[in-house]
Amino acid sequence: MLSIGALAKEAGVKVPTIRYYEQIGLLEAPPRTEGQQRRYGAETVRRLNFIRHSRELGFEIDDIRELLSLSAQPSGPCEDADKIAARHLDAVDLRIRQLTLLRNELKRMLDECRGGSVAECRVIDSLSARLD
Repeated sequence: MLSIGALAKEAGVKVPTIRYYEQIGLLEAPPRTEGQQRRYGAETVRRLNFIRHSRELGFEIDDIRELLSLSAQPSGPCEDADKIAARHLDAVDLRIRQLTLLRNELKRMLDECRGGSVAECRVIDSLSARLD
């Protein structure tokens, strides 16, 4: 059994993160010692690693909650997990398109810069322009 500090180290997260995941129900409240210290087992390490990796991939808390629920039913179909991952991939693709547009606009602003004074600065001029 691990203390909360040892669990944090093992899973590569901070102690407040573990407490937060307990508060929102992603991790079950662990058993406590007579001195009221939390004690965690190997299953909690696996679950916390799952949550951490999911967060690193950008999954939202509700999606992680649903994926955890699905993982508790190993004989069930993975169709719902695939749908969650596909929905997340769509969101990532949209964000990439938005970031590409942002990059292109910033590059255009810099490419049009001729140096000189702030009064002639293309970056300042572009940011001051009204977007409709």
